[in-house]
Amino acid sequence: MFACQRDSYARTSKSVVKSCKDVKFEGAEAFELVLDDTVLFPEGGGQPDDRGTIGGVAVKRVIRRGADAVHITGEKLEEGAEVDVVVDWQRRFDNMQQHSGQHLITALAVNKWNYKTTSWNLGESKSFLELDCKSLPADQIEELERMVNDAILECRPMTPRLVEAGSDELNEIRTRGLPADHIGPVRVVEIQGIDSNMCCGTHVSNLSHLQAIKLLHTDTKRGHTLLYYVAGQRALNLLNRCIDTERQLTRLLSVGPEDHPQCVDRLLKSQKITAKTLRTQLLEIAQLLVARHLAEQPPKPLLSVHREDGDMSFMNALASGLDGLNVVLFVTCGPEKGPGPFLVAGPADKISSHGAAIAKLLDGKGGGRGTRYQGKANSFANRAEAEALLQ
Repeated sequence: MFACQRDSYARTSKSVVKSCKDVKFEGAEAFELVLDDTVLFPEGGGQPDDRGTIGGVAVKRVIRRGADAVHITGEKLEEGAEVDVVVDWQRRFDNMQQHSGQHLITALAVNKWNYKTTSWNLGESKSFLELDCKSLPADQIEELERMVNDAILECRPMTPRLVEAGSDELNEIRTRGLPADHIGPVRVVEIQGIDSNMCCGTHVSNLSHLQAIKLLHTDTKRGHTLLYYVAGQRALNLLNRCIDTERQLTRLLSVGPEDHPQCVDRLLKSQKITAKTLRTQLLEIAQLLVARHLAEQPPKPLLSVHREDGDMSFMNALASGLDGLNVVLFVTCGPEKGPGPFLVAGPADKISSHGAAIAKLLDGKGGGRGTRYQGKANSFANRAEAEALLQ
């Protein structure tokens, strides 16, 4: 075992550089360092690798290769040199809390309902484990969360130990199998009275160090359930973000937190009514623009319209009003400088010869056939030139 596995709380150690090789890493010159021991955990067991420094040099990655932990750095260190190895403790302890939390959730879910964990992911802001059940009802989520936090309050020890590979004892321990290049005894992590699981990762020494676990929500994937959660400091961070959001909503809505849902519901209903009214008014405006254009005798050969609050329904209403007439329509919607949708409509020969050129002038893309060509413009800076082309 590495020093980080013997004592997950060790933040520094003195080590000797056994080898230092030139390599390419992410397209740049780098070095692979192997030490005689390390407090930096190499990626494994679903847990990300540590960050830190070796002799003051930043470590970019730590990879397990057989019995060695290979450290990737941007600077060379002399073979045989004694170096101080320092772990990024904030990242390490976060990984410990999330990983140990996964062990606890997994053990209680399988003990209570026989829902086995088939995989897990330690994400940047929240993690998930995949359970071999089609769904996890709300009452089971609530019960599982209570069981998990009750176990934390019981302050149960969480202890790593070694078991000989191939032993009868190992057959009784929860496991998903050993890596093909594994060498030597097997490391097992035990939660007193709850679980024994083969694992190479770094873990808290007592469930009380998890502080709390919050189960967030579920998704489904290939007939399995993804259960998302946060543990420890992440739970506090989430609570702080929720409180900050609550304060902002209180200020914006001018009502207390208990009235936020009703207030937002009223606003959404009002927004729907306003949007419906706006759509109706835009269609009426389109009809008026067409009528005014056709009132001129003879009608001008081009109707050019730009409207910031317009949409595809508005553009299509204009085009429909001019269908079959010898008039070219050029309409754009959105901010004055773009981006936004555009539509060119009119006689088929005019559209086929000018549609692509209009899209190019508007720094956009589009397509169409027959009497219409539409697309998305990135800029309306050349709108006047596009209009002139259609004259």
